[in-house]
Amino acid sequence: MGILERSHLTIIREVAREGSLTAAGVRLNLTQPALSHSIRKIEQQLGVRIWRREGRSLVLTQAGEWLLFLANRLLPQFELAESRLEQFANGGRGTLRIGMECHPCYQWLLKVVSPYLERWPKVDVDVRQKFQFGGIGALFSNEIDILVTPDPLYKPGLKFTPVFDYELVLAVGPEHPLRKAKFVLPQQLADETLITYPVPSERLDIYTQFLQPAGIGPRQQKQIETTDIMLVMVTHGRGVAALPRWLVEEYATRFELYPVKLGKQGIAKQIFLGHRETDEEIQYLQDFIEFAASPHSDN
Repeated sequence: MGILERSHLTIIREVAREGSLTAAGVRLNLTQPALSHSIRKIEQQLGVRIWRREGRSLVLTQAGEWLLFLANRLLPQFELAESRLEQFANGGRGTLRIGMECHPCYQWLLKVVSPYLERWPKVDVDVRQKFQFGGIGALFSNEIDILVTPDPLYKPGLKFTPVFDYELVLAVGPEHPLRKAKFVLPQQLADETLITYPVPSERLDIYTQFLQPAGIGPRQQKQIETTDIMLVMVTHGRGVAALPRWLVEEYATRFELYPVKLGKQGIAKQIFLGHRETDEEIQYLQDFIEFAASPHSDN
Protein backbone atom coordinates (compact mmCIF):
# COMPACT_ATOMS: atom_id res chain seq x y z
CA MET A 1 0.00 0.00 0.00
CA GLY A 2 1.32 3.45 -0.96
CA ILE A 3 1.55 6.63 1.09
CA LEU A 4 -1.53 8.86 1.42
CA GLU A 5 -0.68 12.32 0.11
CA ARG A 6 -2.32 15.69 0.55
CA SER A 7 -2.94 15.90 -3.21
CA HIS A 8 -5.02 12.70 -2.96
CA LEU A 9 -7.27 14.28 -0.36
CA THR A 10 -7.60 17.46 -2.43
CA ILE A 11 -8.78 15.51 -5.48
CA ILE A 12 -11.25 13.46 -3.41
CA ARG A 13 -12.69 16.63 -1.83
CA GLU A 14 -13.06 18.52 -5.11
CA VAL A 15 -14.68 15.63 -6.97
CA ALA A 16 -17.18 15.25 -4.11
CA ARG A 17 -17.82 19.01 -3.94
CA GLU A 18 -18.33 19.55 -7.66
CA GLY A 19 -20.20 16.33 -8.43
CA SER A 20 -18.52 15.79 -11.81
CA LEU A 21 -15.02 15.26 -13.19
CA THR A 22 -15.37 18.18 -15.60
CA ALA A 23 -16.26 20.69 -12.85
CA ALA A 24 -13.65 19.26 -10.45
CA GLY A 25 -11.04 19.45 -13.21
CA VAL A 26 -11.73 23.15 -13.66
CA ARG A 27 -11.22 23.72 -9.92
CA LEU A 28 -8.00 21.70 -9.99
CA ASN A 29 -6.71 23.13 -13.29
CA LEU A 30 -6.74 19.66 -14.85
CA THR A 31 -8.38 18.36 -18.01
CA GLN A 32 -10.94 15.60 -17.56
CA PRO A 33 -8.61 12.91 -19.02
CA ALA A 34 -5.80 14.08 -16.73
CA LEU A 35 -8.11 13.96 -13.70
CA SER A 36 -9.37 10.47 -14.66
CA HIS A 37 -5.74 9.33 -14.90
CA SER A 38 -5.00 10.86 -11.47
CA ILE A 39 -7.97 9.02 -9.96
CA ARG A 40 -6.81 5.67 -11.33
CA LYS A 41 -3.29 6.39 -10.09
CA ILE A 42 -4.54 7.23 -6.57
CA GLU A 43 -6.47 3.95 -6.36
CA GLN A 44 -3.48 1.99 -7.63
CA GLN A 45 -1.11 3.74 -5.24
CA LEU A 46 -3.37 3.22 -2.20
CA GLY A 47 -4.44 -0.28 -3.22
CA VAL A 48 -8.14 0.33 -2.61
CA ARG A 49 -11.19 1.35 -4.65
CA ILE A 50 -12.25 4.89 -3.77
CA TRP A 51 -14.97 5.41 -6.37
CA ARG A 52 -17.41 3.21 -8.21
CA ARG A 53 -19.44 4.10 -11.29
CA GLU A 54 -23.22 4.33 -11.17
CA GLY A 55 -24.32 5.25 -14.68
CA ARG A 56 -22.42 8.41 -15.56
CA SER A 57 -21.76 9.33 -11.94
CA LEU A 58 -18.82 8.56 -9.66
CA VAL A 59 -19.95 7.41 -6.19
CA LEU A 60 -17.60 7.07 -3.22
CA THR A 61 -17.02 3.62 -1.77
CA GLN A 62 -16.88 3.10 1.99
CA ALA A 63 -13.11 3.74 1.86
CA GLY A 64 -13.76 6.85 -0.23
CA GLU A 65 -16.31 8.19 2.27
CA TRP A 66 -13.78 7.79 5.06
CA LEU A 67 -11.10 9.58 3.02
CA LEU A 68 -13.55 12.41 2.25
CA PHE A 69 -14.25 12.78 5.98
CA LEU A 70 -10.48 12.92 6.54
CA ALA A 71 -10.05 15.48 3.74
CA ASN A 72 -12.72 17.76 5.21
CA ARG A 73 -10.97 17.61 8.59
CA LEU A 74 -7.32 17.90 7.53
CA LEU A 75 -7.24 20.15 4.46
CA PRO A 76 -8.59 23.25 6.25
CA GLN A 77 -5.80 22.80 8.80
CA PHE A 78 -3.15 22.62 6.06
CA GLU A 79 -4.64 25.73 4.45
CA LEU A 80 -4.68 27.54 7.80
CA ALA A 81 -1.04 26.58 8.48
CA GLU A 82 0.04 27.93 5.10
CA SER A 83 -1.97 31.11 5.64
CA ARG A 84 -0.43 31.63 9.08
CA LEU A 85 3.10 31.09 7.77
CA GLU A 86 2.45 33.61 5.02
CA GLN A 87 1.18 36.08 7.60
CA PHE A 88 4.31 35.61 9.72
CA ALA A 89 6.43 36.16 6.61
CA ASN A 90 4.55 39.27 5.50
CA GLY A 91 4.04 40.84 8.91
CA GLY A 92 0.36 41.33 9.66
CA ARG A 93 -0.98 40.33 6.26
CA GLY A 94 -3.77 37.77 6.03
CA THR A 95 -7.47 36.99 5.85
CA LEU A 96 -9.80 37.08 8.85
CA ARG A 97 -12.47 34.43 8.26
CA ILE A 98 -15.67 35.27 10.13
CA GLY A 99 -18.48 32.75 10.60
CA MET A 100 -22.04 33.98 11.20
CA GLU A 101 -24.59 32.19 13.38
CA CYS A 102 -26.70 35.32 13.65
CA HIS A 103 -28.66 36.36 10.54
CA PRO A 104 -29.61 39.89 11.67
CA CYS A 105 -26.03 40.54 12.81
CA TYR A 106 -24.89 41.35 9.26
CA GLN A 107 -25.96 44.98 9.65
CA TRP A 108 -24.02 45.21 12.91
CA LEU A 109 -21.01 43.50 11.33
CA LEU A 110 -20.88 46.02 8.48
CA LYS A 111 -20.43 48.83 11.00
CA VAL A 112 -17.45 47.01 12.49
CA VAL A 113 -15.79 45.68 9.33
CA SER A 114 -15.59 48.95 7.39
CA PRO A 115 -13.47 50.92 9.92
CA TYR A 116 -11.55 47.75 10.83
CA LEU A 117 -10.37 47.35 7.21
CA GLU A 118 -9.11 50.93 7.31
CA ARG A 119 -7.10 50.10 10.44
CA TRP A 120 -5.63 46.94 8.86
CA PRO A 121 -4.95 47.68 5.16
CA LYS A 122 -3.14 44.35 4.64
CA VAL A 123 -5.92 42.21 6.13
CA ASP A 124 -8.94 40.97 4.16
CA VAL A 125 -12.24 39.79 5.66
CA ASP A 126 -14.18 36.75 4.48
CA VAL A 127 -17.68 36.11 5.89
CA ARG A 128 -19.15 32.60 5.87
CA GLN A 129 -22.57 31.38 6.93
CA LYS A 130 -22.70 27.69 6.03
CA PHE A 131 -20.52 25.21 7.90
CA GLN A 132 -20.17 21.48 7.42
CA PHE A 133 -19.93 20.78 11.16
CA GLY A 134 -21.77 23.82 12.59
CA GLY A 135 -20.22 27.04 13.86
CA ILE A 136 -18.36 25.49 16.81
CA GLY A 137 -17.12 22.67 14.57
CA ALA A 138 -15.94 25.27 12.04
CA LEU A 139 -13.79 26.89 14.75
CA PHE A 140 -12.28 23.56 15.81
CA SER A 141 -11.65 22.47 12.21
CA ASN A 142 -10.07 25.83 11.31
CA GLU A 143 -12.68 26.70 8.66
CA ILE A 144 -13.16 30.08 10.36
CA ASP A 145 -11.18 32.27 12.78
CA ILE A 146 -14.05 34.09 14.53
CA LEU A 147 -17.64 32.97 15.18
CA VAL A 148 -20.36 35.61 15.60
CA THR A 149 -23.13 34.06 17.70
CA PRO A 150 -25.80 35.02 20.26
CA ASP A 151 -25.53 31.55 21.83
CA PRO A 152 -21.95 30.67 22.84
CA LEU A 153 -21.08 27.06 23.59
CA TYR A 154 -18.20 27.07 26.02
CA LYS A 155 -15.73 24.28 25.25
CA PRO A 156 -12.07 23.76 26.16
CA GLY A 157 -9.85 25.55 23.66
CA LEU A 158 -12.42 28.22 22.75
CA LYS A 159 -12.95 31.70 24.17
CA PHE A 160 -16.10 33.85 23.79
CA THR A 161 -16.14 37.61 24.26
CA PRO A 162 -19.44 39.56 24.62
CA VAL A 163 -19.32 42.57 22.31
CA PHE A 164 -22.87 43.89 22.03
CA ASP A 165 -26.02 43.90 24.21
CA TYR A 166 -29.44 44.02 22.57
CA GLU A 167 -33.12 43.33 23.25
CA LEU A 168 -35.11 40.82 21.21
CA VAL A 169 -38.53 42.29 20.32
CA LEU A 170 -41.56 41.42 18.20
CA ALA A 171 -41.70 43.41 14.96
CA VAL A 172 -45.25 44.14 13.75
CA GLY A 173 -46.72 46.16 10.90
CA PRO A 174 -48.80 49.39 10.99
CA GLU A 175 -52.18 47.63 10.92
CA HIS A 176 -51.36 44.99 13.51
CA PRO A 177 -53.53 45.06 16.69
CA LEU A 178 -50.42 44.69 18.88
CA ARG A 179 -48.79 47.79 17.41
CA LYS A 180 -49.49 49.96 20.48
CA ALA A 181 -49.14 47.21 23.09
CA LYS A 182 -46.57 47.75 25.84
CA PHE A 183 -45.65 44.07 25.67
CA VAL A 184 -46.93 40.81 24.20
CA LEU A 185 -47.63 37.50 25.99
CA PRO A 186 -46.95 34.06 24.44
CA GLN A 187 -50.66 33.19 24.06
CA GLN A 188 -51.17 36.29 21.93
CA LEU A 189 -49.00 34.70 19.23
CA ALA A 190 -51.02 31.48 19.02
CA ASP A 191 -52.98 32.75 16.00
CA GLU A 192 -50.06 34.53 14.33
CA THR A 193 -47.84 33.68 11.38
CA LEU A 194 -44.30 33.85 12.71
CA ILE A 195 -41.68 34.79 10.11
CA THR A 196 -38.19 33.54 10.96
CA TYR A 197 -34.82 32.97 9.38
CA PRO A 198 -34.21 29.41 8.08
CA VAL A 199 -32.90 28.14 11.42
CA PRO A 200 -34.17 25.15 13.47
CA SER A 201 -36.70 26.24 16.11
CA GLU A 202 -34.46 24.92 18.90
CA ARG A 203 -31.98 27.67 17.97
CA LEU A 204 -34.55 30.48 17.85
CA ASP A 205 -34.94 32.49 21.06
CA ILE A 206 -38.57 33.33 20.29
CA TYR A 207 -39.26 29.61 20.72
CA THR A 208 -36.80 28.58 23.43
CA GLN A 209 -37.16 31.64 25.70
CA PHE A 210 -40.72 32.74 25.01
CA LEU A 211 -43.17 30.36 23.32
CA GLN A 212 -42.05 26.87 24.38
CA PRO A 213 -41.84 27.58 28.16
CA ALA A 214 -45.52 28.62 27.93
CA GLY A 215 -46.45 25.57 25.84
CA ILE A 216 -47.48 27.82 22.95
CA GLY A 217 -46.76 27.63 19.23
CA PRO A 218 -47.65 30.01 16.39
CA ARG A 219 -50.42 29.17 13.97
CA GLN A 220 -47.88 29.05 11.17
CA GLN A 221 -44.15 29.58 10.66
CA LYS A 222 -42.65 30.97 7.46
CA GLN A 223 -38.90 30.90 6.87
CA ILE A 224 -37.29 33.74 4.91
CA GLU A 225 -33.55 34.12 4.43
CA THR A 226 -33.20 37.85 3.72
CA THR A 227 -33.92 40.51 6.31
CA ASP A 228 -35.33 43.03 3.81
CA ILE A 229 -37.94 40.61 2.44
CA MET A 230 -38.86 39.55 5.98
CA LEU A 231 -39.50 43.17 6.97
CA VAL A 232 -41.53 43.86 3.81
CA MET A 233 -43.74 40.88 4.71
CA VAL A 234 -44.18 42.17 8.27
CA THR A 235 -44.99 45.68 7.05
CA HIS A 236 -47.72 44.33 4.76
CA GLY A 237 -49.35 42.25 7.48
CA ARG A 238 -48.18 38.82 6.33
CA GLY A 239 -46.84 37.95 9.76
CA VAL A 240 -44.72 39.05 12.71
CA ALA A 241 -41.00 38.51 13.39
CA ALA A 242 -38.69 38.41 16.42
CA LEU A 243 -35.69 40.66 15.78
CA PRO A 244 -33.22 42.86 17.68
CA ARG A 245 -34.77 46.18 18.72
CA TRP A 246 -31.88 48.15 17.18
CA LEU A 247 -32.52 46.46 13.81
CA VAL A 248 -36.26 47.21 13.85
CA GLU A 249 -35.64 50.84 14.81
CA GLU A 250 -32.91 51.21 12.19
CA TYR A 251 -35.20 49.91 9.43
CA ALA A 252 -38.20 51.93 10.63
CA THR A 253 -37.22 54.75 8.26
CA ARG A 254 -37.55 52.38 5.27
CA PHE A 255 -40.41 50.19 6.49
CA GLU A 256 -43.32 51.05 8.76
CA LEU A 257 -42.40 48.77 11.65
CA TYR A 258 -43.19 48.80 15.35
CA PRO A 259 -41.19 46.98 18.07
CA VAL A 260 -43.16 45.33 20.90
CA LYS A 261 -41.51 43.98 24.07
CA LEU A 262 -41.63 40.18 24.45
CA GLY A 263 -43.13 39.61 27.90
CA LYS A 264 -43.23 42.07 30.78
CA GLN A 265 -39.48 41.78 31.39
CA GLY A 266 -38.38 41.60 27.76
CA ILE A 267 -35.68 39.28 26.39
CA ALA A 268 -32.11 40.56 26.81
CA LYS A 269 -29.44 39.06 24.53
CA GLN A 270 -25.76 39.53 23.70
CA ILE A 271 -23.64 39.02 20.61
CA PHE A 272 -20.45 37.04 21.29
CA LEU A 273 -17.29 36.61 19.25
CA GLY A 274 -15.72 33.17 19.66
CA HIS A 275 -12.15 32.25 18.73
CA ARG A 276 -9.53 29.58 19.40
CA GLU A 277 -7.31 30.19 22.42
CA THR A 278 -4.31 29.18 20.30
CA ASP A 279 -4.91 32.31 18.17
CA GLU A 280 -4.55 34.73 21.09
CA GLU A 281 -1.27 36.13 19.72
CA ILE A 282 -2.63 37.01 16.26
CA GLN A 283 -2.75 40.77 16.61
CA TYR A 284 -5.22 41.59 13.86
CA LEU A 285 -7.69 38.99 15.21
CA GLN A 286 -7.44 40.34 18.75
CA ASP A 287 -7.79 43.89 17.47
CA PHE A 288 -11.02 42.95 15.64
CA ILE A 289 -12.51 41.60 18.88
CA GLU A 290 -11.40 44.62 20.91
CA PHE A 291 -12.65 47.03 18.25
CA ALA A 292 -16.02 45.23 17.99
CA ALA A 293 -16.47 45.54 21.77
CA SER A 294 -15.54 49.24 21.86
CA PRO A 295 -17.94 52.20 21.58
CA HIS A 296 -16.11 53.23 18.38
CA SER A 297 -17.80 50.37 16.49
CA ASP A 298 -21.15 52.23 16.70
CA ASN A 299 -22.89 49.44 18.53
